[in-house]
Amino acid sequence: WGLNWARRSLVVRSVGDVVLDLRTRAFRAAAEHDLSFYDQFSSGRIVSRITSDTNDFGQLIVIVTDISSQMVQAVILGVVLFRTDVKLTLMLMAFLPIIFAIAGGFRVLARRVTKRGMKAMSDVNAAIKETISGISIAKNFRQEESIFNSFNESNQQSYQVNVQRGFVLSLVFPTLNALGGIFVGVLIYVGGLNAAQGIVSVGAWYLFIMSLDQFFFPVLNLSAFWAQIQSGLSAAERAFALIDADPNVIQTDKQDVHPLKGRIHFDDLHFRYTDKEPILSRFNLLIQPGETLALVGHTGAGKSSIAKLIARFYEFQQGKLLMDGRDIRTFDFAQYRKQLGIVSQVPFLFSGTVADNIRYAAPDVSDEEMLQMARKIGDGEWLETLPNGLQTEVGERGAHLSMGQRQLVALMRVLMQKPAIFILDEATASIDPFTEWQIQQALSLILKNATSILIAHRLSTVKAADRIVVMQKGAIIEEGNHEGLLSRGGHYAELYNTYF
Repeated sequence: WGLNWARRSLVVRSVGDVVLDLRTRAFRAAAEHDLSFYDQFSSGRIVSRITSDTNDFGQLIVIVTDISSQMVQAVILGVVLFRTDVKLTLMLMAFLPIIFAIAGGFRVLARRVTKRGMKAMSDVNAAIKETISGISIAKNFRQEESIFNSFNESNQQSYQVNVQRGFVLSLVFPTLNALGGIFVGVLIYVGGLNAAQGIVSVGAWYLFIMSLDQFFFPVLNLSAFWAQIQSGLSAAERAFALIDADPNVIQTDKQDVHPLKGRIHFDDLHFRYTDKEPILSRFNLLIQPGETLALVGHTGAGKSSIAKLIARFYEFQQGKLLMDGRDIRTFDFAQYRKQLGIVSQVPFLFSGTVADNIRYAAPDVSDEEMLQMARKIGDGEWLETLPNGLQTEVGERGAHLSMGQRQLVALMRVLMQKPAIFILDEATASIDPFTEWQIQQALSLILKNATSILIAHRLSTVKAADRIVVMQKGAIIEEGNHEGLLSRGGHYAELYNTYF
């Protein structure tokens, strides 16, 4: 009893340690993968690998310890059987390869159905996550029944696959037990004949029969466990595939990054998301330190790709991208990204307060510093629209705030960071004139202290730029200031008339 308690206590601790370590490594890997990784795998499937698969792998530890104890028991009883009757024991040993061969067949089948079962479960997780994330849109278009049907389809597929998996795994023990029972009957018959002929004593024969049952149980367990192990091994494959996936964005060195001046040079650069999707070809662009550059063009012109390459979210295939004359691939990633300030098209806020989100990139900033900066934007009137000021809860993804308030919080977050390079993928959402004026004030505070790349969708942002670069199909076709480009009557004038 004491040894059993000690073993189970150690197993519980071991499983906890393994799951903790594996889940930590899986989440760290997911956080460090570049954005191209998330183009290939949905967030629901990644969540499934970090949670369900790591937990399933932890159960493998339980199986391993059980196998170890069963093996010890089988060895001890094997010695007892040999000492009781060598002839009958040799017959028993001759039968064991048959059991192991049948168990091996189950192992291959179990591995296949287990992988299918896990994939089906990850599909269910992905469907749930996508549905919950977009529930407001579904309700807006009254698609509750549609999203349920979509989930139900994935759930039914998962049910069918996992029922098949259950049938396969449930066949293992009955099959092996039936074979074991047949062979035990043979051994009892042969042993009985030997006892009747006086070759072996009745006492030894009875001892052999009693020991045989105790020997066969661990041996059958040993064989059957191989089917259960497939679940843990399949989970391990998926979890370690997440951890070991090769990054597409590769730094060639980890040089220290001193305060950047912000001179950015695209030199004969080639970039594509996939082999069949070229975005930039022989692209050249020089951005001077402290310059505010606006990128304009139709959707698909390559504007956002330029910003993503500067941020090192994606890897370019050929050419050079130089930052202050140094290859951007030689920088220490963490030090480099600390000097970048990025506001995406739809600002993302984490659950918590406004202050928590503003401190996200600068955790040491005090409330007083935030208030001083906030009052420089529209005399701080935007704070009065927040029920509890900086302590207002933003809700999941900032759902409690308006789009304008989210943009102001995102811009404040960048202001507190004091970046050397600022990238703005401006939101296209309709904003009232007063909020737009506040946003422009926040932008001006950032622009005067950073080299800025503005992916412009609004005329006010375009006019604030020192230089406007007009793009079409991954190439620069015009550049200059607003008035100059407008007077040319070219592509920019067409964009101005279309959008502005």
